Amino acid sequence: MDWSADGYILSSRKHGETSAIIEVFTREKGRHPGLVRGGTGRRMRPVLQPGNRVTVDWHGRLEEHLGYYTLEAIDSRSAELMDDRLSLAGLNALCIMTRDLLPEREAYPPLHDVFSIVVSQLDNPDVWPALYVRWEAGLLAALGYGLDLSTCAATGGSENLTHVSPRSGRAVCTEAAAPYGDKMLRLPGFMRGEGQATPEDIWDGLRLTGYFLETRVQWEVNRTLPEARATMIERLTSEGFAANPQ
Repeated sequence: MDWSADGYILSSRKHGETSAIIEVFTREKGRHPGLVRGGTGRRMRPVLQPGNRVTVDWHGRLEEHLGYYTLEAIDSRSAELMDDRLSLAGLNALCIMTRDLLPEREAYPPLHDVFSIVVSQLDNPDVWPALYVRWEAGLLAALGYGLDLSTCAATGGSENLTHVSPRSGRAVCTEAAAPYGDKMLRLPGFMRGEGQATPEDIWDGLRLTGYFLETRVQWEVNRTLPEARATMIERLTSEGFAANPQ
Protein backbone atom coordinates (compact mmCIF):
# COMPACT_ATOMS: atom_id res chain seq x y z
CA MET A 1 0.00 0.00 0.00
CA ASP A 2 2.06 2.93 -1.29
CA TRP A 3 0.93 6.43 -2.22
CA SER A 4 2.35 9.89 -2.91
CA ALA A 5 0.92 13.35 -2.24
CA ASP A 6 1.70 16.94 -1.32
CA GLY A 7 0.74 18.02 2.16
CA TYR A 8 1.43 20.13 5.24
CA ILE A 9 3.26 18.99 8.34
CA LEU A 10 0.87 19.19 11.31
CA SER A 11 3.10 17.82 14.05
CA SER A 12 6.29 15.88 14.70
CA ARG A 13 7.40 13.95 17.78
CA LYS A 14 10.50 11.93 18.53
CA HIS A 15 10.28 8.17 18.22
CA GLY A 16 13.18 6.03 19.39
CA GLU A 17 16.71 7.33 19.06
CA THR A 18 16.67 8.96 15.64
CA SER A 19 13.20 8.68 14.10
CA ALA A 20 10.11 10.88 14.29
CA ILE A 21 6.40 10.25 13.91
CA ILE A 22 4.76 12.99 11.90
CA GLU A 23 1.24 13.83 10.84
CA VAL A 24 0.69 15.26 7.38
CA PHE A 25 -2.48 16.92 6.07
CA THR A 26 -2.97 15.99 2.42
CA ARG A 27 -5.86 16.65 0.07
CA GLU A 28 -6.17 13.01 -0.96
CA LYS A 29 -5.55 11.17 2.33
CA GLY A 30 -6.54 13.71 4.98
CA ARG A 31 -4.66 13.75 8.28
CA HIS A 32 -2.23 10.85 8.00
CA PRO A 33 0.55 9.71 10.38
CA GLY A 34 3.79 8.01 9.47
CA LEU A 35 7.34 7.34 10.61
CA VAL A 36 10.29 9.32 9.28
CA ARG A 37 13.59 7.55 9.72
CA GLY A 38 16.28 10.00 10.74
CA GLY A 39 13.57 12.57 11.48
CA THR A 40 15.40 13.97 14.50
CA GLY A 41 18.62 14.60 12.58
CA ARG A 42 19.96 18.05 11.74
CA ARG A 43 18.93 17.79 8.09
CA MET A 44 15.35 16.75 8.71
CA ARG A 45 14.38 18.73 11.82
CA PRO A 46 13.85 22.04 9.93
CA VAL A 47 11.77 20.25 7.29
CA LEU A 48 9.42 18.65 9.84
CA GLN A 49 8.22 21.90 11.41
CA PRO A 50 4.42 22.43 11.52
CA GLY A 51 3.10 24.38 8.56
CA ASN A 52 5.82 23.37 6.13
CA ARG A 53 4.63 21.99 2.80
CA VAL A 54 6.20 18.74 1.66
CA THR A 55 5.95 16.02 -0.96
CA VAL A 56 5.55 12.66 0.75
CA ASP A 57 5.74 9.03 -0.28
CA TRP A 58 4.03 6.71 2.20
CA HIS A 59 4.96 3.04 2.38
CA GLY A 60 3.15 0.40 4.40
CA ARG A 61 2.20 -3.26 4.08
CA LEU A 62 -1.42 -2.58 5.08
CA GLU A 63 -3.43 0.62 4.90
CA GLU A 64 -4.10 0.65 8.66
CA HIS A 65 -0.40 0.35 9.56
CA LEU A 66 1.62 3.37 10.71
CA GLY A 67 3.96 2.96 7.76
CA TYR A 68 6.82 5.27 6.98
CA TYR A 69 7.38 8.40 4.96
CA THR A 70 10.08 9.56 2.64
CA LEU A 71 9.68 13.23 1.86
CA GLU A 72 11.06 16.38 0.30
CA ALA A 73 10.42 19.99 1.27
CA ILE A 74 8.38 22.24 -1.02
CA ASP A 75 8.50 25.35 1.18
CA SER A 76 9.42 26.27 4.75
CA ARG A 77 6.49 28.39 5.88
CA SER A 78 7.37 28.08 9.57
CA ALA A 79 10.83 29.55 9.00
CA GLU A 80 9.40 32.38 6.89
CA LEU A 81 7.05 33.38 9.73
CA MET A 82 9.44 32.77 12.62
CA ASP A 83 9.92 36.46 13.43
CA ASP A 84 6.20 37.28 13.24
CA ARG A 85 4.58 36.19 16.51
CA LEU A 86 1.04 36.88 15.31
CA SER A 87 1.35 34.93 12.07
CA LEU A 88 3.18 32.09 13.79
CA ALA A 89 0.36 31.87 16.35
CA GLY A 90 -2.12 31.59 13.47
CA LEU A 91 -0.06 28.86 11.83
CA ASN A 92 0.21 26.89 15.06
CA ALA A 93 -3.53 27.17 15.73
CA LEU A 94 -4.37 26.04 12.19
CA CYS A 95 -2.10 22.99 12.40
CA ILE A 96 -3.08 21.94 15.92
CA MET A 97 -6.81 22.40 15.32
CA THR A 98 -6.50 20.20 12.23
CA ARG A 99 -4.50 17.57 14.10
CA ASP A 100 -6.78 17.46 17.14
CA LEU A 101 -10.24 17.73 15.55
CA LEU A 102 -10.08 15.85 12.26
CA PRO A 103 -10.26 12.04 12.25
CA GLU A 104 -7.29 10.21 10.80
CA ARG A 105 -7.10 9.07 7.19
CA GLU A 106 -10.29 10.72 5.95
CA ALA A 107 -10.03 13.12 3.02
CA TYR A 108 -11.55 16.62 3.23
CA PRO A 109 -10.54 18.27 -0.07
CA PRO A 110 -12.45 21.58 0.33
CA LEU A 111 -11.15 22.01 3.88
CA HIS A 112 -7.61 21.31 2.70
CA ASP A 113 -8.00 23.92 -0.04
CA VAL A 114 -9.01 26.62 2.46
CA PHE A 115 -6.20 25.50 4.78
CA SER A 116 -3.76 26.17 1.92
CA ILE A 117 -5.22 29.62 1.31
CA VAL A 118 -4.95 30.58 4.99
CA VAL A 119 -1.32 29.42 5.13
CA SER A 120 -0.49 31.42 2.00
CA GLN A 121 -1.96 34.62 3.52
CA LEU A 122 -0.49 34.41 7.02
CA ASP A 123 1.89 37.28 6.33
CA ASN A 124 -1.11 39.55 5.68
CA PRO A 125 -2.86 40.20 9.03
CA ASP A 126 -5.55 42.31 7.38
CA VAL A 127 -6.72 39.20 5.51
CA TRP A 128 -5.92 35.95 7.24
CA PRO A 129 -7.99 36.27 10.46
CA ALA A 130 -11.24 36.39 8.46
CA LEU A 131 -10.03 33.49 6.31
CA TYR A 132 -9.26 31.53 9.45
CA VAL A 133 -12.81 32.05 10.76
CA ARG A 134 -14.16 30.80 7.44
CA TRP A 135 -11.88 27.78 7.73
CA GLU A 136 -13.30 26.96 11.18
CA ALA A 137 -16.81 27.23 9.73
CA GLY A 138 -15.70 24.79 7.03
CA LEU A 139 -14.28 22.51 9.72
CA LEU A 140 -17.69 22.43 11.40
CA ALA A 141 -19.35 21.59 8.09
CA ALA A 142 -16.81 18.86 7.31
CA LEU A 143 -17.49 17.23 10.67
CA GLY A 144 -21.26 17.30 10.17
CA TYR A 145 -22.09 20.39 12.22
CA GLY A 146 -22.32 23.04 9.53
CA LEU A 147 -23.98 26.36 10.33
CA ASP A 148 -27.05 27.33 8.29
CA LEU A 149 -26.61 31.04 7.58
CA SER A 150 -28.89 31.26 4.56
CA THR A 151 -32.29 32.16 6.09
CA CYS A 152 -33.80 33.13 9.43
CA ALA A 153 -34.78 30.15 11.57
CA ALA A 154 -37.83 32.02 12.84
CA THR A 155 -39.19 33.85 9.77
CA GLY A 156 -37.61 32.11 6.78
CA GLY A 157 -36.42 35.46 5.41
CA SER A 158 -32.92 36.27 4.23
CA GLU A 159 -32.70 39.93 5.32
CA ASN A 160 -31.03 41.40 8.43
CA LEU A 161 -29.48 38.12 9.56
CA THR A 162 -27.43 39.29 12.53
CA HIS A 163 -27.40 36.38 14.99
CA VAL A 164 -27.14 32.60 15.22
CA SER A 165 -29.16 30.36 17.51
CA PRO A 166 -26.82 28.48 19.89
CA ARG A 167 -29.31 25.62 19.90
CA SER A 168 -29.86 25.04 16.19
CA GLY A 169 -26.85 26.67 14.53
CA ARG A 170 -29.22 28.58 12.21
CA ALA A 171 -29.19 32.28 11.44
CA VAL A 172 -31.74 34.58 13.08
CA CYS A 173 -32.82 38.04 11.94
CA THR A 174 -32.54 41.11 14.17
CA GLU A 175 -36.25 41.24 15.03
CA ALA A 176 -36.50 37.57 15.98
CA ALA A 177 -33.28 37.68 18.01
CA ALA A 178 -34.23 40.80 20.02
CA PRO A 179 -36.31 39.08 22.74
CA TYR A 180 -33.44 36.71 23.57
CA GLY A 181 -30.77 39.35 24.18
CA ASP A 182 -27.27 37.99 24.82
CA LYS A 183 -28.39 34.37 24.53
CA MET A 184 -27.91 34.64 20.78
CA LEU A 185 -24.48 34.56 19.09
CA ARG A 186 -23.61 37.48 16.84
CA LEU A 187 -23.27 36.71 13.13
CA PRO A 188 -20.66 38.92 11.45
CA GLY A 189 -21.60 39.98 7.94
CA PHE A 190 -18.36 38.79 6.34
CA MET A 191 -19.35 35.20 7.08
CA ARG A 192 -22.24 35.70 4.64
CA GLY A 193 -20.09 37.56 2.13
CA GLU A 194 -21.29 41.00 3.24
CA GLY A 195 -18.53 43.60 3.54
CA GLN A 196 -15.09 43.60 5.09
CA ALA A 197 -14.38 42.17 8.51
CA THR A 198 -13.76 44.60 11.37
CA PRO A 199 -11.88 43.61 14.56
CA GLU A 200 -15.27 43.21 16.28
CA ASP A 201 -16.39 40.95 13.44
CA ILE A 202 -13.31 38.75 13.85
CA TRP A 203 -14.03 38.38 17.57
CA ASP A 204 -17.70 37.55 16.90
CA GLY A 205 -16.73 35.03 14.22
CA LEU A 206 -14.23 33.26 16.47
CA ARG A 207 -16.73 33.20 19.32
CA LEU A 208 -19.38 31.77 16.98
CA THR A 209 -17.29 28.97 15.47
CA GLY A 210 -15.58 28.29 18.79
CA TYR A 211 -18.90 27.82 20.56
CA PHE A 212 -20.05 25.11 18.16
CA LEU A 213 -16.64 23.44 17.94
CA GLU A 214 -16.58 23.26 21.73
CA THR A 215 -20.17 22.17 22.33
CA ARG A 216 -20.69 19.91 19.32
CA VAL A 217 -17.33 18.45 18.31
CA GLN A 218 -15.20 18.45 21.45
CA TRP A 219 -18.06 17.77 23.85
CA GLU A 220 -18.51 14.31 22.35
CA VAL A 221 -14.92 13.37 23.21
CA ASN A 222 -14.85 15.25 26.54
CA ARG A 223 -12.14 17.66 25.41
CA THR A 224 -11.74 21.42 25.15
CA LEU A 225 -10.32 23.32 22.21
CA PRO A 226 -6.51 23.39 21.93
CA GLU A 227 -4.60 26.05 23.86
CA ALA A 228 -2.99 27.17 20.59
CA ARG A 229 -6.34 28.64 19.51
CA ALA A 230 -6.63 30.71 22.69
CA THR A 231 -3.05 31.94 22.19
CA MET A 232 -3.88 33.03 18.64
CA ILE A 233 -6.94 34.95 19.86
CA GLU A 234 -4.89 36.66 22.58
CA ARG A 235 -2.35 37.77 19.97
CA LEU A 236 -5.05 38.98 17.59
CA THR A 237 -6.71 40.95 20.37
CA SER A 238 -3.51 42.48 21.74
CA GLU A 239 -2.47 43.66 18.27
CA GLY A 240 -5.89 45.07 17.37
CA PHE A 241 -7.04 42.52 14.80
CA ALA A 242 -9.82 41.19 17.04
CA ALA A 243 -11.79 43.18 19.58
CA ASN A 244 -14.28 42.03 22.20
CA PRO A 245 -17.32 44.29 21.68
CA GLN A 246 -18.48 43.76 25.27
